[in-house]
Amino acid sequence: MQETGSDQPPDQPTKRTLRGEFLAVRSRLTRDDAQKAAAVLADRALELPELAGARTVAAYVSVGSEPGTHALLDVLRARGTRVLLPVLLEDNDLDWAAYEGEGSLAHVQHPGKIQLLEPSGARLGPDAVLAADVVLLPGLAVDARGMRLGRGGGSYDRVLARLGRAGADPALVVLLYDTEVVAHVPREAHDKPVHAVVTPSGVRRFR
Repeated sequence: MQETGSDQPPDQPTKRTLRGEFLAVRSRLTRDDAQKAAAVLADRALELPELAGARTVAAYVSVGSEPGTHALLDVLRARGTRVLLPVLLEDNDLDWAAYEGEGSLAHVQHPGKIQLLEPSGARLGPDAVLAADVVLLPGLAVDARGMRLGRGGGSYDRVLARLGRAGADPALVVLLYDTEVVAHVPREAHDKPVHAVVTPSGVRRFR
């Protein structure tokens, strides 16, 4: 069934199908390949002028075969950048807490979801993201328009809606593998384009 409000042509795969395909490819990555990609991704991302000038960055902790963020988080913190990390709430919205180093992260198993690494410090509230100059978004793919394919939980749709209601305009950046920048992903009415995607081979901007 076609997803409501989508620009999806009837003969093209749905978001659910695409998610399965991209996750299957990621699952075949070796640990060594993922670590090498993470190191290059960190270098690429740190070249972004948006990150160089950012006082506060809302990021996330990569898990499993996601494009790695751990090295990037540590360099940003070492630079003196305030790094906010998400805490998943029961309704799939996100609270935030400051990143205080690798030792401040805790494994959290949310019912029915993958195990996440979350910050163990004081919760700052869902509106803490409004202070971010850059928001690093997780994703599975981005297309030529800058439309992001997420995992389907809706957490970052809520974040983007919150930013929009507040009139906040941080740089929106996604970290992906090279094969995850594609020609087209389905777009729904609530979907918002990102400003840039960083892959091991470089940076592509959409604004």
